[in-house]
Amino acid sequence: MTAATEGRPSPGTGPAAGPLASARGLTKRYGVRHALAGIDLDVGPGVTGLLGRNGAGKTTLLRCLATDLDPGGGRLTVLGESPETSAGRTRIRRGIGHLPQNPVLYPHFTAFSLVDYIAVLKELGGRRARHDEVRRVLDAVGLYDRRHSRVRRLSGGMRQRLALACALLGEPRLLLLDEPTIGLDPEQRIRFRDLVSEFTRDRGAVLSTHQIEDVGALCSRVLVLDAGRLVFDGSPDELTGHARGRVWSAARRPRDAATAWRGPDGRYRVLTPEAADPPADAGEAHPVEPTLEDGYLLFTAERG
Repeated sequence: MTAATEGRPSPGTGPAAGPLASARGLTKRYGVRHALAGIDLDVGPGVTGLLGRNGAGKTTLLRCLATDLDPGGGRLTVLGESPETSAGRTRIRRGIGHLPQNPVLYPHFTAFSLVDYIAVLKELGGRRARHDEVRRVLDAVGLYDRRHSRVRRLSGGMRQRLALACALLGEPRLLLLDEPTIGLDPEQRIRFRDLVSEFTRDRGAVLSTHQIEDVGALCSRVLVLDAGRLVFDGSPDELTGHARGRVWSAARRPRDAATAWRGPDGRYRVLTPEAADPPADAGEAHPVEPTLEDGYLLFTAERG
């Protein structure tokens, strides 16, 4: 049995004339530390990947876009609205879907009643239309057959998909996803990629993740944050190209490698600080094609 789709709530107004989200000089400080330090950013349709080390400011940026945090300075608009007013925050929250890094899910609710509760908070139409929408998003994440299960009975991956269903309610114009594939098995991750790809044909998503393969599979644009600053803004191919001529398969681990690790075949994948001849102390070595992960690792290594 599949979820009903007739009578679902309309997704609201069409896309804004400008970017879906825009930040100028956005700052956020925790004590003496800048979590965000003057971010200039425009987010449009499609999937934007957000990369960075732990503590780089990724979650803080998403929480500001979701109006969950007040920025300390700068200007921010989301869906053409300012979060500085109560009315603006309400309109933003109705038009976005937010999957936080550690979603809080009430364990005694059923999957259906939890998503329905979130739909009530988002004021998604009357009871019949709202329930049709709940069935739709549960079906989209593959949990329709578990709709009567208590949240506490669901596995970690199922709870993650349940939180994604809540974010998809009302067909938001902008999705904000913080580590959305944690706990998902490979098949579920492929389904997630397909779902987000279809969703963002004419809408937008910002995907913060440490799963770089998800960025390569989904994103047309990559942002890299470092110590609260936006240090890279380009395509996955451009970030991959940063490692071109600097990746080697070697018999031994060289002393001057930027990064190196031993593979299951006993050889070392070596990332060198500069494009050059093979490292002199690596034994037999030959160049290999770089990956997006190689480009990211070299880019961040250069920043200390």
